[in-house]
Amino acid sequence: MERHGGTPRPITRYGTPVLHRRCAPVTVFDDALAALIDDMFASMYAAHGVGLAANQIGVDARIFVVDCPDATNTHTVAHVINPVLHLPEQRDLVIDSEGCLSVPGQRADVARSATASVTGVDLRGEPIRLDGTGTLARCFQHEVDHLDGLAYVDRLPVKLRKQLLAASAAHPGVGAGVNQDADA
Repeated sequence: MERHGGTPRPITRYGTPVLHRRCAPVTVFDDALAALIDDMFASMYAAHGVGLAANQIGVDARIFVVDCPDATNTHTVAHVINPVLHLPEQRDLVIDSEGCLSVPGQRADVARSATASVTGVDLRGEPIRLDGTGTLARCFQHEVDHLDGLAYVDRLPVKLRKQLLAASAAHPGVGAGVNQDADA
């Protein structure tokens, strides 16, 4: 059951320390956590994103939200707390354009597994599992990367990463993103 509402918060940009370290596990499940998840959805929607990790709004917590289509164009609207990414042993890699709200205005091709699953808990602490294909699988991988302190540009060759970051620094805000003119 996803809640909506909340207050949009500013998006944290690449270079901010909270984006470059592994986020802390969530251990308290209370009204403040529910409010944070609502704020994360509001922030993602305000920035026209398809996914958002907590550290992208400056919060050091292992949480992400998504509103993202899979390969059949079925949308998944969900939050995952303390997610663990599961990739198939035999991966079919798909190279596709990816962007990030924390690196606004830039895109680059990134290879990701065509399928991915995440396990974790919801805001009540109940176990959940989500399976993804297409863009949804890419979002799971992108968001868990964020929670591990990585941005998609960290997966790129150094020269290209520097070019994208320099161009992004001059960009005022929301950019293009994961496969659908939206960011994650």
